[in-house]
Amino acid sequence: MTDHYAALGLGSAATLADIKKAFRQKASLYHPDRNTAPDAPARFRAVQEAYDVLSDADKRQAYDDNRRRNLLDSPIDTARDIWLNYFSALL
Repeated sequence: MTDHYAALGLGSAATLADIKKAFRQKASLYHPDRNTAPDAPARFRAVQEAYDVLSDADKRQAYDDNRRRNLLDSPIDTARDIWLNYFSALL
């Protein structure tokens, strides 16, 4: 499952205005016409998908519910991912 909040660089408490602002910034940054990096089209699609889900209240609620459920289904894996991501950012 992809983390739509991470794709937009936001936390889960973001408002709709925050989501729109982050989408515009990321879409401008990763748009294939402006960015020639090989991964730009994939990142642009991820940003579009994140915006589609998070900007719709019903889809966002379903996504948040599923996200919470996944955190509780496998707490060891979740803790391992958090731990590794935390230290990879520090090193």
